[in-house]
Amino acid sequence: MARQASLFDSPPPRGPDLALERRYGRFGRVAGVDEAGRGPWAGPVAVAAVVLDLADGEAPAELAGLDDSKKLSAETRERLYAAICASHHVALVFASVERIDRTDIRAATLWAMREAVASLPVTPGFVLVDGIDVPKGLVCPGEAVTKGDGRSLSIAAASVVAKVARDRLMRRLGEANPGYGFESHKGYGAAAHQAALDRLGPVSCHRRSFKPIAAAIERLGK
Repeated sequence: MARQASLFDSPPPRGPDLALERRYGRFGRVAGVDEAGRGPWAGPVAVAAVVLDLADGEAPAELAGLDDSKKLSAETRERLYAAICASHHVALVFASVERIDRTDIRAATLWAMREAVASLPVTPGFVLVDGIDVPKGLVCPGEAVTKGDGRSLSIAAASVVAKVARDRLMRRLGEANPGYGFESHKGYGAAAHQAALDRLGPVSCHRRSFKPIAAAIERLGK
């Protein structure tokens, strides 16, 4: 009698590695690109581009435990952020709330991705972009990688840099705008955020083109 397959028969996910970097390494240095903050109602989108220094072709020891930033604790992200910025090539770009509202969230994110790649201190030969879009106008060829922050070590590094940088900025916006809770929910549509909107109305760092904010403006006349 044949045994039925079980979920437990599948090997555990490996996490990000350098397979894609090695595949495209013939083009030169490979950059990983990721964003943080497409979904929130407030604050900019952060985009990071990272070229890892792979002197021996292996994963750097200081990046042990690197993964999709959403899977890591805040403490681990901070440790990895420091290691990435200290030993590797990094560029960070914020797409402002004004740009998001003037264009749209997708266009603003793609603009920031292109700017981040162009701002790297070294010129990459190939770019791995988390998601389904490759920005037009990159300095080199690129490929979109679905769930890339769990597959490519370079994209995972970019995801950590973007996440940590944006979280720090949202904490500062929380200090500047008491009562909204930006320091805790980071601008996402949490119940506490909606309650603050209902009570206080929107502030300048809210994305007025997003439906919950537009509805609050209409309701409160602000």
